[in-house]
Amino acid sequence: MHPQHQFQPQHYNVLDSFWQQQVHEIRHGVHDFKVHQLPLARIKKVMKTDEEVKMISAEAPILFAKGCDIFITELTMRAWLHAEECKRRTLQRSDIANAIKKIDMFDFLIDIVPREEKVNVKTEKV
Repeated sequence: MHPQHQFQPQHYNVLDSFWQQQVHEIRHGVHDFKVHQLPLARIKKVMKTDEEVKMISAEAPILFAKGCDIFITELTMRAWLHAEECKRRTLQRSDIANAIKKIDMFDFLIDIVPREEKVNVKTEKV
């Protein structure tokens, strides 16, 4: 495992618990398909940005909404774990960027998420 992928042991437990809970909820939970965390109309609009998509079944945006919800929750958890490692209680942009850098699955976001820019110190000539 790459050194930057290292988490403290309790962090692995948090992530494992999250995924176990998600799988259990999907398999055994009661699903109310009329209540959504994300707006289905927006998801459908994003889906239609692909020119090849002509029609979308009623179930597709619901499945995408659940997938997006899980994705956002996991990324937020990973960013929060980074904030805790830095002994902070406030989630920052850099925490999200670091969470993305720590796992290959999020590589597709590297160009989207702003990185911390190095501050260039210029010396003035008098």
